[in-house]
Amino acid sequence: MTDFVTGFRARPRSDRTLTYLPDGRPPVEMTHAELDRRARSVAVWLAGTGLADRPVLLLYPAGLDFLTAFLGCLYAGAVAVPAPLPLGAASRSDRVDRLVKDSGARLVLTPRAHVEALAGFGAVAFDDSADPEAYRPVEVDPSAVAYLQYTSGSTGQPRGVEVTHAALTHNLKVLAAISGDTPPRRIAGWLPHHHDMGLVGLLLQALDAEADLVLLSPEAFVARPIRWLRAISDHRADWTVAPDFGYSWTTRRVGDAELEGLDLSCLAVAVSGAEPIRIATLDAFVERFGPVGFRRTALNPGYGLAESTLVVTCTTRGRGPTVRTFTPESLAAGEVVPHPDGVPLVGCGEPAEMAVRVVDALTGRDVPDGTIGEILVSGPSLAAGYHGDPDATATTFITGADGRWLRTGDLGMLHEGQLYVTGRLKDLIIVRGRNLYPHDVEATAREAHAEAGSGAAFGLQDASGEHVVLVQEMRRATQGDPAEFADTVLDAVTREFGVPVSIVVVRSNAVQRTTSGKVRRRHMRELFLGAALPVLHTVLTPAVAAHLQEATR
Repeated sequence: MTDFVTGFRARPRSDRTLTYLPDGRPPVEMTHAELDRRARSVAVWLAGTGLADRPVLLLYPAGLDFLTAFLGCLYAGAVAVPAPLPLGAASRSDRVDRLVKDSGARLVLTPRAHVEALAGFGAVAFDDSADPEAYRPVEVDPSAVAYLQYTSGSTGQPRGVEVTHAALTHNLKVLAAISGDTPPRRIAGWLPHHHDMGLVGLLLQALDAEADLVLLSPEAFVARPIRWLRAISDHRADWTVAPDFGYSWTTRRVGDAELEGLDLSCLAVAVSGAEPIRIATLDAFVERFGPVGFRRTALNPGYGLAESTLVVTCTTRGRGPTVRTFTPESLAAGEVVPHPDGVPLVGCGEPAEMAVRVVDALTGRDVPDGTIGEILVSGPSLAAGYHGDPDATATTFITGADGRWLRTGDLGMLHEGQLYVTGRLKDLIIVRGRNLYPHDVEATAREAHAEAGSGAAFGLQDASGEHVVLVQEMRRATQGDPAEFADTVLDAVTREFGVPVSIVVVRSNAVQRTTSGKVRRRHMRELFLGAALPVLHTVLTPAVAAHLQEATR
């Protein structure tokens, strides 16, 4: 087996606990040793099914049952396939069907409470009465696939990333290096277990580091983000992880009265990743929660993706964010010029365990430091490829004289030793030779009006060039004038970027995100072209109006 599985099974501690905090119910707890015993029982049961060498689809709600099933698969040598529990008919018929077909799973595991609802997929609950002492370790090649991590689908259809046992083991070492000589003692978080940051950054890291884990559901966090902070404060967690969205949502939704009795001085590492990280988000979080003990030095911006298991780079413990400012004109041109009053970018750490290059996306040639290009990554954490998709694997995982490299599809640069991420190559909007990053447009729109919620900016291409469209949520739409709202947002965006922009004002929660909080811009583009958005008001340029008319004809 691998260092992670063998190591954890050899030293499961009875003094380290895993705690799940269900909404409105008593906490659920088990020790690392109890988890190991249950996982061995699952492995014995799996071996008896004769399907232990096939992918196993895991459909579980947030909680500790998923971790038991996941480890049981690894113990048995099966390929685990974490997936979100389907909550409605549409998701059952769409995502689950597609995952079963794509992964080749012939076994679907779910808790007993959900077996009946998922009977159409042949879902079963594992038999926990199997004798864990009957378990016999299975020898697995480190290069064998441990699990399929399906990507979030923010820029297209999700793909099954083949994460090997060796890649998982190495990436857990990368995570451990972030803490230096002080490993985490108690980790708290809310990210979903079917997302790479939740699975590796929370669940598996806690096991590998022999740390306590305190877990709550994503739904509980979104409904009341104070629950995340309470879990950290009450359980004295020293490590947490969340995307930029999580920090922003918490800052906006936690009221003054909820700060009573909160103490975040225990938190030493707060990793932020999954999207281009906005210093405005981090500054606002520090300002809001500094009075209750949160320290700016606890912030650890990082960069990673499922194709590299999770982490590529991350700021080391205690260092805090590195911020540099550049002229907006140079960022648009792709060759940065520092300026004290320029646009701030947040560093994501220095390449160490994983190698990083920045290349011209068209030629593949390395670009000088300070030049924006496509980020390439190499190292032992790289996945084997995309399951059942050799063409995509060959296109994304390229091999040359200097080894195997991952084309991330992300744009960024190396500057003063730090990696700075500026956006997605597929999301980039080029207007009259100028590079516009959707998240910059969205941030400007969000700050333009007190009722502005989430936004999704994307480009539409025609013979005359590319045109910017912004789908923008308006909170409390029934109490305001959508036309006036649109004018205010458009004025701010066009003044900031100097290009024509079309706006579609929609109600709250209309802008869709992935499980990690990334805006699904390509999906929002499809909804716009399909006239499937809950529109309150639109202001379209002639070119965009003609494009929409042609698309809906």
